[in-house]
Amino acid sequence: MSRISDSPWLLPVATRTWREGLHLLLNLPLALAASVFAVGGFSVSGALLITLVGVPLLAFVLLVLRGYGALERLRARLLLHSDVAEPEPLRLRPGGSGPVAWVGAMLRSGVSWRAAGYALLHAPWAVFTFCTVLTLWAFGWGAVTYPIWYRWLSEPAGIHLDGEGNGWLWDSPPDLVLVCLGGVLCLYVAALVIRGMAHVDRLLVSGLLGPSAAGERVLQLESDRSTVVDTSAADLRRIERDLHDGAQARLVSLAMELGMAKEKLATDPQAAARMVDEAHGEVKLALAELRDLARGIHPAILTDRGLGPALSAVASRCTVPVAVEVDLPVRPAQAIEGIAYFTASELLQNVSKHSGATRARLEAWRTGQDRLLLQVWDDGRGGADAAAGSGLAGLAERLAAVDGLLAIVSPAGGPTTVTAELPWRDR
Repeated sequence: MSRISDSPWLLPVATRTWREGLHLLLNLPLALAASVFAVGGFSVSGALLITLVGVPLLAFVLLVLRGYGALERLRARLLLHSDVAEPEPLRLRPGGSGPVAWVGAMLRSGVSWRAAGYALLHAPWAVFTFCTVLTLWAFGWGAVTYPIWYRWLSEPAGIHLDGEGNGWLWDSPPDLVLVCLGGVLCLYVAALVIRGMAHVDRLLVSGLLGPSAAGERVLQLESDRSTVVDTSAADLRRIERDLHDGAQARLVSLAMELGMAKEKLATDPQAAARMVDEAHGEVKLALAELRDLARGIHPAILTDRGLGPALSAVASRCTVPVAVEVDLPVRPAQAIEGIAYFTASELLQNVSKHSGATRARLEAWRTGQDRLLLQVWDDGRGGADAAAGSGLAGLAERLAAVDGLLAIVSPAGGPTTVTAELPWRDR
């Protein structure tokens, strides 16, 4: 059920109309102050550029205008309900510090210059919006309330043909009704105009005071780099743990058993033979663990034969029967192959451990948009959700680090379809 203030019949008195109208009226004093400061600051600092004062003064002017940009984003958030994201922060050069580095960063920052451009461009628009809103509201509300205050006029309003009161004077009941209707119509027009001009303000704030596309890309790459670094560190810790708790422990035990067998070789050859036989079994287990560990780092079959055979191999180890279909006429880059392989491996592990499925399907193909798609389907219980903090969330972050995507369709009761999309890069 919509709110009463959203009714089109109450458009002139809707909360949104008042908020946006107030925003447009406040444009004038704020924009004029910012534009006067910007013009004066740039003029003075430009004239002083030949001295040591001009450059720091220019940086200070840009700093103040960045603050004005923050104020405008706050005003847009409160009055226009436009949540514009904060732009990229000021970035010093690597190893830079101190006032000189700060001044250089301020002058290089695109955020600073966009805020300056906003201050200069917004001033004439602010004059227009202020005059338009003030005129429409003054005429509209004045006409609507005219039947109340016209009695205090020395002469009723209207169309005067001469100075002796001849003409169309608005003092009869029909005339008062017409004036009120004209005022209501004017208020409706004002509400529509206000919403249109407020949308222009939203575009100006988001376009000039929000984050730039390049800045957002830099922040995304930094986040992706952190994800890759964290993932690599976690993989190294896992390898270290597997070596320490698995193969290394077995090799230590093997060395101890061989040492005891050596001591018993002269006194009790049969016991020594049994110990050597047990040590031989430990060697086989240690070799199997090392092979599994090496396969987890980068399987040899992936390097030698490509993604198709590697996916068939990982599917054969799944506890659920998996049908594999791979349509890749050529091999992608090694990095993409590795990510696709480990993505499929983790998804099939989830099928084995959590799905309760009786069958599954693994498909991989290249799209016409140079993307590698990897899809795992199973007929299990469903309910898989990356937002639940499972391994799917970490998998989605890893894919995002290389401009990939993870899409999950898993209604309760199943089936589950997980699609991983990766950029195609040739070898």
